[in-house]
Amino acid sequence: MRFEDLLHIVGDDPLFETGLLLAGEVDAADVRRQLSRWVASGKVVPLRRGLYALAAPYRTAAPHPFLISNRLVSPSYVSLQSALSFHGWIPEAVPATTAVTTGRPGTRLGRLGAFLYRHVPPELLFGCATEEVSPGQRALVASPEKALLDLVHLTAGGDRPEALAGLRLQGLDRLDRDRLLACAARWPGPKARRAADAILRLADAEAEEWETP
Repeated sequence: MRFEDLLHIVGDDPLFETGLLLAGEVDAADVRRQLSRWVASGKVVPLRRGLYALAAPYRTAAPHPFLISNRLVSPSYVSLQSALSFHGWIPEAVPATTAVTTGRPGTRLGRLGAFLYRHVPPELLFGCATEEVSPGQRALVASPEKALLDLVHLTAGGDRPEALAGLRLQGLDRLDRDRLLACAARWPGPKARRAADAILRLADAEAEEWETP
């Protein structure tokens, strides 16, 4: 396989897997040898075994970090601080992409960014939707309500009012109260419900500030 053939096969896709190159009558050993050479020469960026991106001079669009996060570890979805920042609920930019998974927790570092995964049990892998994160690129991202409860769940003392106040949440006028309470009701134990009640109090306090002349 020539590099020009690879560019034709990948097209506008920001990420590609080895299986895409092995379709049809091809020499699998030759494909893998060429991939190794392109990685060594810097033309292809390896992300994990079998998952790659074209290097900057050769790709039509840079893969969005949220898309990379989804594809690096499955099942997973972007949540926690990254999802809150995406939805405009916290003011800070987040340097690493944060996600939850039912698999092993850990951090993956590479040329295309840093990706942090936190573990949740399978029953808590809900509350996400496919969002357009960049033109032509879509990724699974938690709703702001679920992202906040994920963060509370995974942070010691995260349901304390002072901990929630420390997040400097903004845009609580867009809070979906029914979704927040529905998400909290699916958690075992009282922690998520306590957090939901505290979040609702913060939203009410923010609304009172806006209404006060």
